[in-house]
Amino acid sequence: GDERSRESPAPAEAQMQAGAEGGGRVNRCCWKCSVTQLKKIFWGVAVVLGVCSSWSGSTQLAKLTFKKFDAPFTLTWFATNWNFLFFPLYYLGHVFKSAEKQSPKQRYRECCRFFGDNGLTLKVFFTKAAPFGVLWTLTNYLYLHAIKKINTTDVSVLFCCNKAFVFLLSWIVLRDRFMGVRIVAAIFAIAGIVMMTYADGFHSHSVIGIALVVGSASMSALYKVLFKLLLGSAKFGEAALFLSVLAVFNVLFVTCIPVILYFTKVEYWSSFDVIPWGNLCGFSILLLTFNILLNFGIAITYPTLISLGIVLSVPVNAVVDHYTSEIVFNSVRVIAIIIIGLGFLLLLLPEEWDVWVIKLLTRLKVRKKEEVPEGNGDVASGLPNKSRRTRPSMSS
Repeated sequence: GDERSRESPAPAEAQMQAGAEGGGRVNRCCWKCSVTQLKKIFWGVAVVLGVCSSWSGSTQLAKLTFKKFDAPFTLTWFATNWNFLFFPLYYLGHVFKSAEKQSPKQRYRECCRFFGDNGLTLKVFFTKAAPFGVLWTLTNYLYLHAIKKINTTDVSVLFCCNKAFVFLLSWIVLRDRFMGVRIVAAIFAIAGIVMMTYADGFHSHSVIGIALVVGSASMSALYKVLFKLLLGSAKFGEAALFLSVLAVFNVLFVTCIPVILYFTKVEYWSSFDVIPWGNLCGFSILLLTFNILLNFGIAITYPTLISLGIVLSVPVNAVVDHYTSEIVFNSVRVIAIIIIGLGFLLLLLPEEWDVWVIKLLTRLKVRKKEEVPEGNGDVASGLPNKSRRTRPSMSS
């Protein structure tokens, strides 16, 4: 019996050991979860800084380029050609990260299934890729053309309205869930646009520039909604292939437009030696980096953090404009920037944010109700004890 008791622990001891093992597993799981969350937050901060610096840097570099090279459509065409690097860069990441390595041809065929069972045919190219190529070109061209008219701070903050336009189009076209807070955000965006126009006194150049940015934001919203409507959601390889296909469309069908603009002297430069190739390549690299982080950053961090990088580019551009241009930050402009930024942040709220708030409030109410009866129970439990102690003395 003694030997058995030594070999086999008692039931209580066995429960304690099982509880200790279970607690150790829970602690390990919590540790792993906390480590993964910390990694996501760390990479999220890095991605936010990358998005902010690449977006604001490309905007400022475009403004600097137009001082020597006044050709926004040619700059748009040149930068769009760099989209061809999307799929090769994705394949390099696939080779280094994936355990089952595929040849470029195999990976290409697998990603082509995104366009349909027949892959990327000529019909699919003109019906599903060409319209998005046109929207991509219009979005970038209107944005760059607006930089010529108004300062980069107004351009960057007004472009943030594209998220409100995406919600309105998704609500109308895709029948997405109605959310009152997003309607409020859309109203903020429209009010900010009106106030931004009023800040410069409704001058012709500012009104044209604001209209160009709003048009760019509208084209961007239409691009995103149509992509979701016609093509659905895309994986990383499929998105990389699609963006590379847009570059092919740009080379084949958009190249003629810069040539026509050059010979008609709408966008004319005297010689190729005058072109600031450093600024053109720098702008294209920054824009490519921005699109890579925007499309593939969700693999390492939260999508909300990526969107915050676009908002943070507004104060960065404001600081640069304050020291490099004659921008006047009057009260109307500051209020317009704050309203549009607040609307953008409201649009980042998840769809079930109201459910989470209600759950949090109910939990707080339950805790308050539990604390009040416990306090009353302590006082009530003390009264009978006193009465029990005093009764014998009274009887005696």
